Amino acid sequence: MRAVIALPLVWLGIFFLLPFVLVLAIALGTNAPDSVPPVALGLSFANFKLLFTDDLYLAAWLISLRIAATSTLVALLLGYPMAYAIARAAPARRPLLLMLVVLPFWTSVLIRIYAWMGLLARNGLLDQFLRWTGLAENPGTIIGTEWAIHLGIVYAYLPFMVLPLYATLEKLDTGLLEAAADLGARPLAAFLTVTLPLSLPGIVAGCLLVFIPSVGEFVIPDLLGGTETLMIGKVLWDEFFTNGDWPLASAVAICLLVLLLGPLALFQRQQARSLERRR
Repeated sequence: MRAVIALPLVWLGIFFLLPFVLVLAIALGTNAPDSVPPVALGLSFANFKLLFTDDLYLAAWLISLRIAATSTLVALLLGYPMAYAIARAAPARRPLLLMLVVLPFWTSVLIRIYAWMGLLARNGLLDQFLRWTGLAENPGTIIGTEWAIHLGIVYAYLPFMVLPLYATLEKLDTGLLEAAADLGARPLAAFLTVTLPLSLPGIVAGCLLVFIPSVGEFVIPDLLGGTETLMIGKVLWDEFFTNGDWPLASAVAICLLVLLLGPLALFQRQQARSLERRR
């Protein structure tokens, strides 16, 4: 039994704790461009101080949080009706509908984002369609704008919202809705008082699965976004690969991890409260 418990702990220690300690040690060092690796180990908090005093990094943090929160909200508004419809569909149709939800995962996300670039670019398929239908003479392109980033994030992470919601809604006892209707509750009131509260675990799980990777997203903002939309994932890439400042890039990675631990802690707390209520 101890070996079974120790195996995942060893796995976490090797592949999470050890890399985290290494990144933290680099973040506390200073940049040394002439050495290999370009880091002088030490105990300096200058890199962390810079992240919270420089306007560039503060703007990147705020923009990343705003884009991630907005995209998560849009994914929730789109994913909840989809998950509800799948959960209420005939049992024979549910596997097919779920397969359609996860079907995009069969293709690399990079290829799918490149496909969106072809769709949204100037003289792309969408541009040509709008010209052909006469809806717009010069529609232009949304690539290079924040709208394109929102679109890419919602498209890429929508299945992560739908699946947890479906898992929660599929277990919902329909007898509770019937009881609410017998007591005079209208469909909207029954949804707000019965379905929505009981689906909160799925909502929280789906929002975390979308929000957390969206904050540090790099590929979608780099390909669909413009230079004016600066997200923290792009800052991390530039500091490490362009500027060669490993300590500052490591500090960005550490702060990003600490920032994302907050939502995870809230989710664990909510799950613990749900278990206590069930008991």
